[in-house]
Amino acid sequence: MLQLKTINDIFFLVASSPNSRTVVYMDSAGKWQPFSGIQIYQRVRALAEALRGWGIQKGDRIALLSENRWEWAVADFAALAMGAVSVPIYPTLPAEQVGELLADSGSRVAIVSTKQQYEKIAVVREKTALERVVIMDDEGVPDAVLMSSVLKDADSRGTERDAAFDRAAYDVGSDDLATLIYTSGTTGEPKGVMLTHGNIASNVNYSLAGFEISQQDSCISFLPLSHITARHLDYAIYTRQATVAYCPSFEKLPAAMQSIQPTVLVAVPRVFEKVRQEAERQAAQSGLKKKIFGWAVKTGRKQKEDILRGRKPSSFGWKIADKLVFSKIQHGFGGRVRYYIAGGAPLGLDTASWFAGVGIRILEGYGLTETSPVIAINTNSAYRIGSVGKPLPNVECRIAEDGELLVRGPNVFTGYWHKPNETAEAFDADGWFRTGDIGRIDEDGFLYITDRKKELLKTSGGKMVAPQYVENKLKAHLLVAQAALVGDKHKFIAALISPNFQVLEEWTRQQGITAPTRRELVEHPAVIARYQAIVDEVNSTLAHFETIKRFRLVPEEWSLASGELTPSLKLKRRVVSEKYAKEIAGFYAE
Repeated sequence: MLQLKTINDIFFLVASSPNSRTVVYMDSAGKWQPFSGIQIYQRVRALAEALRGWGIQKGDRIALLSENRWEWAVADFAALAMGAVSVPIYPTLPAEQVGELLADSGSRVAIVSTKQQYEKIAVVREKTALERVVIMDDEGVPDAVLMSSVLKDADSRGTERDAAFDRAAYDVGSDDLATLIYTSGTTGEPKGVMLTHGNIASNVNYSLAGFEISQQDSCISFLPLSHITARHLDYAIYTRQATVAYCPSFEKLPAAMQSIQPTVLVAVPRVFEKVRQEAERQAAQSGLKKKIFGWAVKTGRKQKEDILRGRKPSSFGWKIADKLVFSKIQHGFGGRVRYYIAGGAPLGLDTASWFAGVGIRILEGYGLTETSPVIAINTNSAYRIGSVGKPLPNVECRIAEDGELLVRGPNVFTGYWHKPNETAEAFDADGWFRTGDIGRIDEDGFLYITDRKKELLKTSGGKMVAPQYVENKLKAHLLVAQAALVGDKHKFIAALISPNFQVLEEWTRQQGITAPTRRELVEHPAVIARYQAIVDEVNSTLAHFETIKRFRLVPEEWSLASGELTPSLKLKRRVVSEKYAKEIAGFYAE
């Protein structure tokens, strides 16, 4: 078991790694370039020296506004090595929100990736405490320091270590504040979660305990590093001295999968859902493909219990299905993945079962920003489908009388930045952190999360409905991109459905349906009838009080950019409710 006390201990593992490909990144020509651990060390050291020269001291905040790239890791490690506090900000946020987070955190330096990110800061800078802006790209912008100029002599230092720099990093304690991570604000204004070095280090000590990962392994860093799940993953992979490959955008991910061929894949459920939908879409392009695909899925479903037990089926039929279909799905992930892990949002039993049926066991985990984040995770040796695994050995869990999961342990945050009232409300009288999630723990110690406490819908008849459970069933269908259940305080449940327009438009062409606009498309009787069939199918699996009595197709595909989804691709119910207030009112007009 690891005995990390601070994140700086992870940094020193990176610095001493014999792996010449500790980090790989894509250059401007699209080629992957490697950095060794000592090269990362020298870059971190150089940036920390510059920050110290600008007067940055222990406890000062340094904002990071960037996509996933090696410079992000260098900036993070540099801030932490000198005892400063890194403040990651989602690069997709608009200027106004960026300015609010910069001002709230009191950041003195901002390190940004591109001219586009710099311009966001330029608009709001006068409302912040920023003294300097560092830019990663070599783009000439006023009042910004080029990161390349700060790091220009780093490689010339070779393997030489700096004793004073190392000593300062070792002097940072486990109780020192490491980072402020602003929650994505699904239910209100973002809050700065204060995580110490010890919070994160204690979590990394145990999160990979059930996984055999070594220098020969690799992982693609593509989930936003401003989210604790992605950041924790990179830290954990670094402790095994394996390779972290930085992919700056989802658009480049398919190519990165083929080039890097990762052995560890951690993704939010929406990534797995899209892979499934794409596989089904391609299979539907011809009658023969559809027939073969359907036969393979049916064959796999019969033997998915072997997959769930970690065994590869040996029957002749499964081997043929694997060769014709399953291996191609696995090839989409690069073909070498040994660990498929889902986190950040509920995976959904339908998705987990479907992937098991095609030979892929997804190990679902669970956590929150406030818990650094891992609370529980499935492993190869302790796995149960539908659960989020067993809690980590140093994390205590219990279920409150109202069903809410309560957590206690060294990974639990110290509070919300400058929000004492919200901090107090987050804990019960005995010091247990209120997760806000409804859960249960079975007789073998596996944890199940059923829904968000604040998102449960209570009908006027007094029935409680967990919306995520039903929404995941809807999203299992190829034609559904997103869904939102409504019906709190009303007589029945209804749903807003955002279609998968790529698939829907293909289907309408096959049916000879013409609709010039998306609004006309979702209002077409044949389209509504098709989705009614999907709703009817889902309803057949639900209790009567859970069934969807009415639904409405919306002409927009919900996304992070349009505001309906969080950066971890969870639904922003408040935003959806406000945006479609008229449509929701229409469900209950009678």
